[in-house]
Amino acid sequence: MIRADFITGRGNLQQIRALYGLMGKCRLCPRRCLVRRLEGRRGVCRSGVVPVVASATLHRGEEPPISGKNGSGTVFFSGCNMGCVYCQNYPISQLGVGKKTTVAELAEKMLGLQRAGAENVNFVTPTHFAAQTAHAVLLARRGGLSVPVVWNSSGYESVETIRLLDGFVDVYLCDYRYATPELAKRYSGAEDYPLVVEEAIEEMLRQCRVIIRHLCLPGQLAETEKVLGRINARFGNRVEISFMSQYFPAHRADEYPEINRRLGAWEKREARRVLDSSGLENGWLQE
Repeated sequence: MIRADFITGRGNLQQIRALYGLMGKCRLCPRRCLVRRLEGRRGVCRSGVVPVVASATLHRGEEPPISGKNGSGTVFFSGCNMGCVYCQNYPISQLGVGKKTTVAELAEKMLGLQRAGAENVNFVTPTHFAAQTAHAVLLARRGGLSVPVVWNSSGYESVETIRLLDGFVDVYLCDYRYATPELAKRYSGAEDYPLVVEEAIEEMLRQCRVIIRHLCLPGQLAETEKVLGRINARFGNRVEISFMSQYFPAHRADEYPEINRRLGAWEKREARRVLDSSGLENGWLQE
């Protein structure tokens, strides 16, 4: 459970203005595509200035402290700054399924989730709408939002953006997908992912609690071992680990034969052995 005393509430209008400023020639994320999104133009994330929300609902399938007893109030944003060929939510992340939502409407959705009993508000893939999300959090807190805010991210984050979220976010739920640039490029179109993810996590840790997710890909046990080793070497047990072995092929995975299958039983056993020998002690194993 995320305790109420984790709620920071320090975020202010100056930070929000700075986040909107990053959208002028967009550099919210490591892509730094420099598209004028405040004018409605679309960046690599396929998103303009108005947030697009695919759903806002209670979800009980997150990590135990996130789901809690009543479920996490998940807000799924359309679009994404990654390009994962195996994305299991590709209709939302790649095809743009969702509805345009104003900042005021987003704030009301947050309050509605709280009224429905949500343990927290959980923003899923929010990076490309960081300014609008922070703005909505400020409005919702003024309107009575008292549950924690979770930033559920791919880990492909700019330190500058994460720094400006200080006080708006109470828990970071962050992926660490790759340690090898070639794999990051092949499967997610983000060769610099290994260079930026740890710096982003370091800034997250400076602010609040961090839970790192790692999804084990078929045929990539050596990569999983490398990722866990790097997490342990840099962060140790300052972070919690959510280890996921429930991969299934989706989206364009059939174009990549080596990942166009589920993990075999032996791979799951070996992945568990890798996790057990990693030195990381805090977290969960998701089958």
